[in-house]
Amino acid sequence: MSGQATGRQWVLLSYRLPREPSTPRITVWRKLRRLGVAQISDGLIALPADARTREQLEWIAEEVTDFGGTATVWIAHPAAAGHEDQLVQAMTQARAGEYQQVLAEAEAAGSTGEAERRRALGKLRAELRRIQRRDYFPPPDRLAAETAVNALHPANTTEESTP
Repeated sequence: MSGQATGRQWVLLSYRLPREPSTPRITVWRKLRRLGVAQISDGLIALPADARTREQLEWIAEEVTDFGGTATVWIAHPAAAGHEDQLVQAMTQARAGEYQQVLAEAEAAGSTGEAERRRALGKLRAELRRIQRRDYFPPPDRLAAETAVNALHPANTTEESTP
């Protein structure tokens, strides 16, 4: 795949917001991060194209213009597979880091009491769902994190009884 485009479409958002006030810029960037975008350059981000991602970026583009900025949404594909590979790799690495954090928290919670494990289980399951919504190219770390979180469930733990 070195050199030829794969044909996968991407939805791009090109945007510019005034520097001041900074609140709109921060608001937009936080929303983009929650979506798990790949940043191509300053003011240009990408997501794999589907109806959901296109709609989400169109909403953000509208918000940018409401804040006094400019925004356009594009459907495109990289001219070279290497460029697409870079986008995919960046997105995969970002999610892998998030799954590694969940894994570490689940492992730490595994050595606590039942009440603490139950709290951690709920919190970490919610975090897994948030990550999975922006996980377009699942890394191997996903399964490890899911397994560690599921191990916190009381049915999967063996509490040593004290005499």
